[in-house]
Amino acid sequence: MEKISKFVTKRPKLIIILSFVLLIPCLLGYMVTEVNYDILSYLPDKLDSVKGQQILSETYNVDSTTMVIVENMQPKRVVELKNKIEGVDNVASVLWYSDLIDTSIPQDILPDEIRNVFYSENGNYTMMFVQFDPGCSSKDTIEAIDNIKQVTKNQCMLSGLTPINADTKELTNKELPIYIALAVVFVLIILLFTMKSYVLPFIMLVVLGSSVVYNMGTNWLVGGISYITQCVAAILQLAVTMDYSIFVINRFDEEKKYSATKEEAMLKTLKASFTSLIGSSTTTVFGFLALCFMQLTLGFNIGIIMAKGVLIGVFSSITILPAYLIVFDKLINKKKHKVFTPKFTKIIDFSIKHKKAFVAVFAILLVPSVLLSANVKKYYNITSTLPDDLDSVVALNTLKDEFNMTTSHFVVVNDSVSAEKLIEMENRINDLDGVTSMLAYNQFIGSSIPDSIIPDGIIDIVKQGGYQVMLVNSAYEAATDASNEQVAAMLSIIKEYDPDGYMTGEGAMYSDMVDITVTDFTITSIISIASIFIILLILFKSWTLPIILILSIEFAIFINESISTLLGTPMSFFAPTVISCVQLGATVDYAILLTSRFKEELLSGKERNEAMKKAVSESMHSIFQSALIFFFVTIGVYFVSSISIVKELCALLARGSIISALIIIFVLSPLLLTFEKIVDKSFKKDNKKKLRKNKKASTINTSTDKLSIQLPEDIDIPSASQDNDCEEIANENI
Repeated sequence: MEKISKFVTKRPKLIIILSFVLLIPCLLGYMVTEVNYDILSYLPDKLDSVKGQQILSETYNVDSTTMVIVENMQPKRVVELKNKIEGVDNVASVLWYSDLIDTSIPQDILPDEIRNVFYSENGNYTMMFVQFDPGCSSKDTIEAIDNIKQVTKNQCMLSGLTPINADTKELTNKELPIYIALAVVFVLIILLFTMKSYVLPFIMLVVLGSSVVYNMGTNWLVGGISYITQCVAAILQLAVTMDYSIFVINRFDEEKKYSATKEEAMLKTLKASFTSLIGSSTTTVFGFLALCFMQLTLGFNIGIIMAKGVLIGVFSSITILPAYLIVFDKLINKKKHKVFTPKFTKIIDFSIKHKKAFVAVFAILLVPSVLLSANVKKYYNITSTLPDDLDSVVALNTLKDEFNMTTSHFVVVNDSVSAEKLIEMENRINDLDGVTSMLAYNQFIGSSIPDSIIPDGIIDIVKQGGYQVMLVNSAYEAATDASNEQVAAMLSIIKEYDPDGYMTGEGAMYSDMVDITVTDFTITSIISIASIFIILLILFKSWTLPIILILSIEFAIFINESISTLLGTPMSFFAPTVISCVQLGATVDYAILLTSRFKEELLSGKERNEAMKKAVSESMHSIFQSALIFFFVTIGVYFVSSISIVKELCALLARGSIISALIIIFVLSPLLLTFEKIVDKSFKKDNKKKLRKNKKASTINTSTDKLSIQLPEDIDIPSASQDNDCEEIANENI
């Protein structure tokens, strides 16, 4: 670190030039980074629904199915439209009833098995099934959807995961620049009020903006990025790494008072800041890394990218930011202004005076907040919360209204199962509640007609590689209780006839997601709490302090989630896991700051109430500055975003930052005062010796104490008539 510090101070202009040069490959990397819009693709391979999907992909060369809905069109025109769609790149096949029976047969006399699948109840709508070659999250498949829209020229509607992913991509690309612009504006306003120079906020935004580009431009190294990560990564990185830059700026401003040159001041700053920045960022990094242990690998995607972003933010704060501060030091000093620093003396005095009451309120609210947070309503089907005016959502609602169909299931069984058994299985599935139609080979052909006289084109649709596939349409929305029960009942029937049979599709995959997310939440919570506990244990050399600090932040998390329960606001399945890790990792720094200052004041010999007043008054500005930045960076997305999961995550993070700050001031400080004796006993012997030594030193005559203090040269020594002022300055400079 010493070599880096010397290089930064000697070559600041070169550092700035290099920081701009690095933006070029990172911008190119950002452009080629693939964005995944399919949440289901993050399910683990061990799940049966994923194994079934792999069979569809490998055996039938299809991964996803899109429904093309046509209104009031003659069969001849439908066939022409079908041929156009088949000609689109990456379309594997298009299935309509023309593949099974002659289109010259009038619709009214079609067999029920065919009419119920391909036509709406009133006969005004017909539906084709389009299947694609690559995965439904791939760039090529989404482009295929756009091409289908172009060749069909608004003659049809497209429904299914792939069209929804395509619409989500368009929506994300339109809204993402607005998210970032709002975040920048809000942060700039806060920094202009809270920093000492009008120039510093702009320097910070340039440095932090560069670190965001570095992070986003290297995401191709981890195999791409999910659209959820893409929406929140930039603003979240901006929010959690802002503190590191503020810390360096404040320390540099302080060190300039005791240094001959700005370069010398920066060397001292970097030497003093490095350990603190690493310690502070470690809790945030571990909070994000805990997400990597989710079975749903979406957690790994967010966790690894955000952890990388935090590390890049720290590195930028100790290299690029110092270079800017040295180069623009004169301009920074020239544009200085008074800082907005509200005083909270009365509030601080009140909370400390009534510390027992605050502890009692904490104890009373803890259990209800835990229970309320555990009972928050969750939803799993992300597509169900998209705007109603999206083309794919309009098409989905048409399926519900006209075809009584919301979700499609695929059943994959071994082709060695006899036709009689399969027909029996199909009839039982058809009789299940919510099943609206079924497309199965044996229902159309029967058990008496041999495959040898059936055209290969028809057989290839349903039979390949020793497997037979069936399509089951359901009236139930995926990921609902009704759909999950239906999936469980279907699986039970399938396993009776083929123990190695699979069920896949949106409904089955969401059902599996419901099962694994409960475990994911438990595992990630334990890992994040345990890792941060160990960090705090090393930092404070105390067993009880980590418990008190983590309990305070967990209480803030419980309250945050409880508010959603009380308001009746549903939360995505993913939100509790993210909040439990990110809010803990990012805002535990507030607790560390207050506790460290309290411990420092105790060791200086102050009485515990006085020590806490000093600690809170000195820490509150930094805590609320950080919390407000976190709040405004994320709340802007909440007001703009049309994507519910992004909107909701940002609302929870924004609310959580303020709640955590309030809990640290009004709950943690009374807890530390109340349990100070217990905490004191858990200090290691060296801390105990320091405490006793400083308490003993505090009894020495004040005049002797004054003589031993080395005041900075730029501080005027008060006259003898100003003893009280002198004592205050002395204590502040110990």
